[in-house]
Amino acid sequence: MENNNEWSADKESKPVAEDALFQSRMDIQPVLDMTGRIREASARVIVGQHETMELLLAALLADGHVLIEGVPGVAKTLMAKTLARLVDAGFSRIQFTPDLMPSDVVGTSVFNPQEAHFTFRQGPVFSNVVLIDEINRAPAKTQAALFEVMEERQVTVDGTTHIMEPPFIVLATQNPVEHEGTYRLPEAQLDRFLFKINVGYPSIEEEARILNEHHEQKGRMLLDTLQPVISRQQLARCRQLVQQVHIEPKLIEFIARITVATRSDRSLYLGASPRASLALMNAAKAIAVLRGRDFITPEDVLYVAPAVLRHRIALTPEREMEGATPDDVLKELISRQEVPR
Repeated sequence: MENNNEWSADKESKPVAEDALFQSRMDIQPVLDMTGRIREASARVIVGQHETMELLLAALLADGHVLIEGVPGVAKTLMAKTLARLVDAGFSRIQFTPDLMPSDVVGTSVFNPQEAHFTFRQGPVFSNVVLIDEINRAPAKTQAALFEVMEERQVTVDGTTHIMEPPFIVLATQNPVEHEGTYRLPEAQLDRFLFKINVGYPSIEEEARILNEHHEQKGRMLLDTLQPVISRQQLARCRQLVQQVHIEPKLIEFIARITVATRSDRSLYLGASPRASLALMNAAKAIAVLRGRDFITPEDVLYVAPAVLRHRIALTPEREMEGATPDDVLKELISRQEVPR
């Protein structure tokens, strides 16, 4: 098959509305206004990391959770806290540790002697934006406490179901180089994250700017002075608009072919599930709107594919021994797919 594909994960993201030379079928201006305010405010705190912030915005619009991976000190937690401050919603932070229990996350029933019955005391997961630091430091049973709430937006304790108030998004961080005292995340939990974002080091120019801002004592002050720029109602409306983004049948087939190809590739012993196909489509819709369009293009799918799929596949031991990464295999796999035009 002729290789018509160009891997676009490493390209710089396009500026907003670059492709807006068409007659829009719906009014996406409210989304562009909202995301523009978030971009402007976050740029005062975050130096560089433009692709990461764009993917975080896409996850916010697509109602998806995000796993942020990077070495210590590359602003993983700062980016999550910045996004949380800009949305007028509840925020909680959970530091995962090896001794953390499930009840420390979701809550527990406490006996009330005055009324002679048990009362449910909500845990920190009952919020709108939940930041989980070092998510891979908690054992399996604590990780399992997140399964239901991440997928179904509800928590069941002692036979009673408690519904989470929208919006609900989990932003989790982990360190890829430190393994002592950590636990591998279950595949079922990884599959519940819309994106896995790999955060790299800043450029020399960006690092110099970081040093200058901290020398002038701006860094912490800027984060403390951030104010919400979007309400819950505005976010809900923007999410509705994103869901209405047009997608051609040939692009739906393209997404399906990419996902199905991961299940038969010789380099992989675990392929992506249908949940991955849904994530690809929803993420591509969000990216399309962020770029000023009400329709999806193949480039939108190619742009989000690495972040959507890299944590949903598992390499065979042979490919791992060769030093291959999930991104390497995905690049090869997608290059064999014919891109619709």
